[in-house]
Amino acid sequence: MAKKSAVEKNNRRMRIVAAKGARRDNLRAIMRDKSISMEDRFAASCKLAQEPRDSARSRVRNRCLVTGRPRGYYRKLRMSRIALRDLASVGQVPGIVKSSW
Repeated sequence: MAKKSAVEKNNRRMRIVAAKGARRDNLRAIMRDKSISMEDRFAASCKLAQEPRDSARSRVRNRCLVTGRPRGYYRKLRMSRIALRDLASVGQVPGIVKSSW
């Protein structure tokens, strides 16, 4: 199990990204648009710098839903390789059978 504080910190980041992600995207679109004046683009850059760092999508870490493990993560199943193997061997994951030969 991962530290509870690390999992909660990541959950907080996800909530902040959900709340402020659209605003960041709008500011970044303004910054990239070359038809807008340089002053307005600079003002958008300054506003973006004032946003909280945790509102950036890149700061959210993919973590296992079962254990909170940050590494060995399968996006499709949203769990780590270890949790996947444990649940698959018990038959809890539909469509996955542990092979043996």
